Amino acid sequence: MILIGYTDHIDPRQHFLLPSLGLAMPMAMGVNVVFLIFWLLNRSKFAVVPIIGFLLCWGPVRRYCPVNIPSDPPKGAIKVLSFNVFMFNPWNTNQDETNPIVDYILNSGADIVCLQEASYDLQNPEKIYSTLASAYEYSDTVQKSSPQGDILALYSRYPIISRERIKYDSRYNLSEAYVLNINGQKVLLVNNHLESVGLSQEDKTSFSRLVHGEMQQGSSKKESKFLLRKLGEGSEKRASQADAVADYIAKKRSEGMSVIVCGDFNDSPISYTHRRIARGLTDCYVATGNGPGWSYHKSSIHVRIDNILCSSEWKPYAAKVDNTCPYSDHYPIICWLTPRGKR
Repeated sequence: MILIGYTDHIDPRQHFLLPSLGLAMPMAMGVNVVFLIFWLLNRSKFAVVPIIGFLLCWGPVRRYCPVNIPSDPPKGAIKVLSFNVFMFNPWNTNQDETNPIVDYILNSGADIVCLQEASYDLQNPEKIYSTLASAYEYSDTVQKSSPQGDILALYSRYPIISRERIKYDSRYNLSEAYVLNINGQKVLLVNNHLESVGLSQEDKTSFSRLVHGEMQQGSSKKESKFLLRKLGEGSEKRASQADAVADYIAKKRSEGMSVIVCGDFNDSPISYTHRRIARGLTDCYVATGNGPGWSYHKSSIHVRIDNILCSSEWKPYAAKVDNTCPYSDHYPIICWLTPRGKR
């Protein structure tokens, strides 16, 4: 568990496969719990071993599965919503119907909405954007300038002063930085959709069969190696992107700007990507959420890859992954923020 818990300190560009072990954190935690219960019931003096394991891995364990005392957001708190909408699935909405993901966003009451994979609904491409824009005074969409390039969207109750693309190599993915005027203060908001894990639907099906023990031993070993290689390739690409985003944020922080970071990192809480971008920031879910908060939930892959982070000028409340909106392959992540002054 200790090895797995600290794989986020390993640069994927230097060690190709090891960083992917962070995905095994829930398994490692589960095994440690089983050993703890076993020793407590049989030879209690040996229970100290798994207890020490948890203590040494307290940081990674809390990052993966935080436990916090619930607290309601105060009146006037800013509600932030980040959501990979998977091209606004379902795509067969009738002309006289509102897309259910759009309905969810409209009813969320969010003040700032950051969307990823906000590509067109195949039936009603303009209706999606016009409906959302009618509910928010300020909005913006940006697209990666390549075939099948991703679209990011921002809907805000606060004025958008400027925007800037964070430069990094990617064929499909992107990160966009905005400066918002929030109650008279300039605030940097970064919306991210980092490099995909790179698994096709066929790969995800293979992973599901692997998890459920539905593969023969020879095929299982071959598929495991193949999937690990693809995961490693994705981690390597995201490492450079995470560096670019982190360096951009650090530069803006040095200029005195407070920061809110949203988006789909396509990496687990135990990853170089997460550690690099979150350095010096507060992970709102870790600080105020409860449980593993799996935001990706398809093909037997359950992991929190969607995030809301903030700088010390903000106090987060009641972060949660909302599993009541099942239409995308991601659940939305929500958090409330209140300003607490510069530190």
